[in-house]
Amino acid sequence: MFRHVVLFTWTQEATDEQRARVAAELDKLPGAIAEIRSYILGTDAGVNPGNHQFAVVADFDSVDDYLVYRDHPLHQAVIAEHIKPILASRAAIQFEL
Repeated sequence: MFRHVVLFTWTQEATDEQRARVAAELDKLPGAIAEIRSYILGTDAGVNPGNHQFAVVADFDSVDDYLVYRDHPLHQAVIAEHIKPILASRAAIQFEL
């Protein structure tokens, strides 16, 4: 099993609607990309200051399946059209389970 974790912080100008749209668009990907085994996303609970604001945790059977997801045109469109316009910072890691 291979896990991908990504954390986002949005720009101060990002609207609630834009942030909600990111979640809605990402939530469509498991139905469109068969290689995704598990896909969890969520907004930070606001308990600790300084956290990133949004997270995605995705599991795949293999590195190759992750690469299909990473490069998939639908995933790349969500990044280009919805994430990048409001992105202040991003952190990510991939690892074997």
